[in-house]
Amino acid sequence: MDDPAAASGVTRILLKLSGEMLAGGRGLGIDASVLERVAGELAQVALSGVQVGVVVGGGNIFRGITAGAIDRVQGDHMGMLATVINALALVDAIKRAGCEAQVMTALDIQRVAEPFEKRAALAHLNRGAVVIFAAGTGCPFFSTDTAAALRAAEIQADLLLKGTKVDGVYDKDPVRHADAVRYDRISYDQVVRDKLRVMDITATSLCMDNHIPITVFDMSKPGNLARVLSGEAVGTRVGSFEAAVTST
Repeated sequence: MDDPAAASGVTRILLKLSGEMLAGGRGLGIDASVLERVAGELAQVALSGVQVGVVVGGGNIFRGITAGAIDRVQGDHMGMLATVINALALVDAIKRAGCEAQVMTALDIQRVAEPFEKRAALAHLNRGAVVIFAAGTGCPFFSTDTAAALRAAEIQADLLLKGTKVDGVYDKDPVRHADAVRYDRISYDQVVRDKLRVMDITATSLCMDNHIPITVFDMSKPGNLARVLSGEAVGTRVGSFEAAVTST
């Protein structure tokens, strides 16, 4: 693969990867073939010279906010542990793909993973390891989207990527509305004002305050990660734009 850093000027990224992505079409659990493909793409990008941080969700295992009778705080901690499971699977697959990788966690579980600390994270990134940030922010009531924005700001990422099963940001739910229009680019302000389903408001505001552009793209399509980093028009770009631009 050509060097995506040279093509786009991006040298350090933070990828927010949903837990549902790792489940593939199964909905729950981890699909081994999806895990291997995603790990291979992350390894390829890192080996090309782009520094890669990843925040992984846990919705394929447990979603604290939908835990019903379970106390919200307890449920959120269970969700954080679910992200650790995904992170451990991902780090193993990345290493098997021939790239160094390290899990860092916001929870104190040192027998399983290294605790998050900014300087240590930057040291891992600088040596070429993919760093997987698990357990969200370590606090209940904060989403993994917010954790991704926070870690992106802390490591001074050039770009926050949100890898989902949807090919960008729409003006309304494309599953329910056949006439939904996809944006090629859109401002942070419009995302917040129109309550578009990009990331939660806290995450979007964090990116806006720290001038971190967001790209929302379909990670389920093989090769899309490299395409985004090579400068191709993939997905939707969220940033400080004066006006939204829709797909033609």
